[in-house]
Amino acid sequence: MQTITELTLNDSMFYRNIPVFTYHITYPSFSTTCVLAAAQTANTYYMQLAKTTEQYCRTVLYPQAVESARYIPANYPPFNRYTLDMTYHITYNSGCITSLYMDTYTYMGGAHQELKRTSDTWDFSSGRQLHLDDISPLTPAALTGLQTAIEQQIAERLKESPGAYFEDYPYLLRNNFNQSQFFLRPGQIVIYYQQYEIAPYATGVPEFSFPRPYNQMTTRR
Repeated sequence: MQTITELTLNDSMFYRNIPVFTYHITYPSFSTTCVLAAAQTANTYYMQLAKTTEQYCRTVLYPQAVESARYIPANYPPFNRYTLDMTYHITYNSGCITSLYMDTYTYMGGAHQELKRTSDTWDFSSGRQLHLDDISPLTPAALTGLQTAIEQQIAERLKESPGAYFEDYPYLLRNNFNQSQFFLRPGQIVIYYQQYEIAPYATGVPEFSFPRPYNQMTTRR
């Protein structure tokens, strides 16, 4: 079993005494009753991810915010500060398996913030990340069946919410299918798509849940 501690990196950055960019990065740190070295592997992974994201904020996004703020010398109208927020969500934590996703929200002007999701499923008996076909064999026939099931779920959702998905969703869900875009919930595998891949902004990150085979959870060696 894993115990999770939340760690944070954050800062507000200024230009001519105007707060122009703020970042808030939260990431997990694990202790485990399984294999200590596995927890160290996961902790190093997330620490490096957080620091890389912080460096990106300071060297890429902050200069972009400054460049935009330069055109409002008197800060009128007030500059709408740019932001990056990275959060994680533990969706499954049992035995030596932990699954989570991380959402990164970036606002760099305009009408909407941008959302990017990533996910990881860890085996803390080995320190390895599980792949989708470690959990459920992804043969060509199985992949076709999975994508057809996603198409059926979308068709049902459209009955309740017309316009919630793009009209060419049967093509888009297959063309944008990414085996790394999954996480676990108790008894379920959840497949997701990025914002705008198969649906308008208002739909967010579409998720599709399927029963998880309990007898298939193997790590590649």
